[in-house]
Amino acid sequence: MRVRDYVTRSVSGGPVLVYVILLAMVAAFLALRLYSVLGKRTGHEQQPLPRAAEDRPVAQAVPRTIDVTPEVRESGPRAVETSAEGGLRSIVQADPGFDVAQFIEGAKSAYRMVLEAFWKGDRETLAYLVDDAVRGEFVSAIEAREAAGETLENRLVSIERAAIVDASLTGKVARITVRFDADIAAVTRDRDGNVIAGSMTDAVETHDEWTFVRDLKAGDPNWKLADTDEA
Repeated sequence: MRVRDYVTRSVSGGPVLVYVILLAMVAAFLALRLYSVLGKRTGHEQQPLPRAAEDRPVAQAVPRTIDVTPEVRESGPRAVETSAEGGLRSIVQADPGFDVAQFIEGAKSAYRMVLEAFWKGDRETLAYLVDDAVRGEFVSAIEAREAAGETLENRLVSIERAAIVDASLTGKVARITVRFDADIAAVTRDRDGNVIAGSMTDAVETHDEWTFVRDLKAGDPNWKLADTDEA
């Protein structure tokens, strides 16, 4: 018996049976449609909710290795000339607390303070920063300036470079020479206030070598200026 004949006979002879068959066919059709849709990812599916931290797998840290030791480079002009390295090593051996970078910063501060004290005629500050021989020379120049009725209006514009060019240790007395390359604006006025030399608008390049001395046995950690010269 053909299917068509079976359906026709079922409809004419048993409507309930026909309905059951039709419902079964519809159910099967819907099942196939649902499978065709749910069995594929369309890109619009809802993403799974993130798991709590304790449920997530812990990533294992990967140890890092350094294959090449970084090269140490100086960021500018040398702060210590080769000629001073041996003497500095001797000073460090005698005074392990000596720090080159700290010394250079202190030397720059001393350079500024000594110059400003000399320009202003501040004998008290000079006595604290320089030794007796250098102080005598500074005071003589100040007295000569005062006798002439002259005043200085100088200003240290900048220190372009400060480098240790020589160092030595004799017994427990350390000596370090620092070269300063600086720009200074200088004006000299007479007793009437007239400018007789210099200009505050034009800075002059100066190159000095100052030698600082300290007795490492003494309790005073300060260095004093012991010599000045033009570089």
